[in-house]
Amino acid sequence: MKITDVEVIHLRIPLLAQNCEWGEDALIVRIHTDTGLVGLGESDSSPSVIAALIEAPQSNLYCTGLKSLLIGENPLEISRLWNKMYWSSNYVGRRGAGIHAMSAIDIALWDIAAKHYGVPLHILLGAKYRDRIPAYGTFIPADNPEDNRKIAQDLVAKGFKSLKFGGGVLGDDPGVDYEIVRVVREAIGPDIELQIDLATKWRTASHALQMCKRLEPFNLHWIEEPVMADDERGYVKLGRQASQKIAGGEALTTCREFHDMLERCEPDIIQPDITRCGGITEMRKIYDMAQMRGVQLIPHGFSTDILLAASVHFLASCEHGNLMEYSQSNSPLVAGNGLAKEPVVFAEGQLVVPDRPGLGIELNEDLIKKYQVNAQPAYA
Repeated sequence: MKITDVEVIHLRIPLLAQNCEWGEDALIVRIHTDTGLVGLGESDSSPSVIAALIEAPQSNLYCTGLKSLLIGENPLEISRLWNKMYWSSNYVGRRGAGIHAMSAIDIALWDIAAKHYGVPLHILLGAKYRDRIPAYGTFIPADNPEDNRKIAQDLVAKGFKSLKFGGGVLGDDPGVDYEIVRVVREAIGPDIELQIDLATKWRTASHALQMCKRLEPFNLHWIEEPVMADDERGYVKLGRQASQKIAGGEALTTCREFHDMLERCEPDIIQPDITRCGGITEMRKIYDMAQMRGVQLIPHGFSTDILLAASVHFLASCEHGNLMEYSQSNSPLVAGNGLAKEPVVFAEGQLVVPDRPGLGIELNEDLIKKYQVNAQPAYA
């Protein structure tokens, strides 16, 4: 079997000249083979940048577009191809967007391999520890704190026993932060698990620590990305002094960066994103390192059905993979909203592990045609 093409698909709801919210754009790859098998992958990053990294022509020994490295290769040699891409793109890769691009390809290669062997991805990864994975619902809070009461109550009514909110206005004003958390906790009661994501907006560890103390009455399970991922001393200070668990890592790539975080930052929870950290190949290494240090791994995941399916399969294959993020965005591109013909099923607060070969999903071609960037004008 040989790779014949790496198809890059850029999807976007707003026009290119308009602002985009989380979940309103996506970068998908389809890897085609001469046997007819097609693998799906995704990079939750800047789609235009990722497309360029994949489709770029060769410039020099260390500046080669990923697509040209893969044509004619056997897609089952996943580890060798990961290393080939890493080495041959290391001037523009190694971390950040370069690894984001590799993540999409790596997921697609694992999808092909599982389809080739006729098994669900979790079986190819070595196990199915569970049929269902508890999910927490993530939403972007409304600007008016009181408006979040109904949002939270509606999610509990859908079956969620764990919620998280972040983005939007959260982190911009301490008083508003407090009020949103107070309203949501009051709305859902004491028994629903609650966590918040600051997207690094608290900026300094001193301010973050003050806010952690102020929010103690609301029993937050964890506080996510209170400061930048490279603020190692900030993470240590928060981890040692805050009463809540401190989580982060969605911005990190490769097992090397996660090794540094685990060794230097003392996190309670790490949150690699399978579409950014280096794909399934690196996710397995990161999980093992976390387990050796007694740190919980809860994947970040706020994008399409591809990301969700890859993460669910991965967690099903892990002994301690027992919680997954599930975005509650109403964007047509976000998981569960129509991009996949048979998405991962959500029922009674849990995600059902698919048993179809590979990732177990097929894309909705009508939706792709509707939102594919190269079929739309940039300006109205």
